Amino acid sequence: MTSPQPPVVTLLTRPGCHLCEAARASVGRVTSGLGLSWDEVDITTDPELTRRYAEEIPVVLVDGVPRDFWQIDERRLARLLRERLPG
Repeated sequence: MTSPQPPVVTLLTRPGCHLCEAARASVGRVTSGLGLSWDEVDITTDPELTRRYAEEIPVVLVDGVPRDFWQIDERRLARLLRERLPG
């Protein structure tokens, strides 16, 4: 399902999270390989995000939808993003 806009990729993290370091590297590899950018959000800056995702960090959101957590599956993420690339 392609979209007229590139997918929005957000990585939810928190300080001191060792899995978050690996997730940053994984998301960075996948998005750079597809020419996409991504954002990182520290859940501790938002009480609602902390309440919702405290036990699942890191979480990758694609267009606002949670797609992976704890350990990021790079192949699955790449497939999801390719499906949403414009054109």
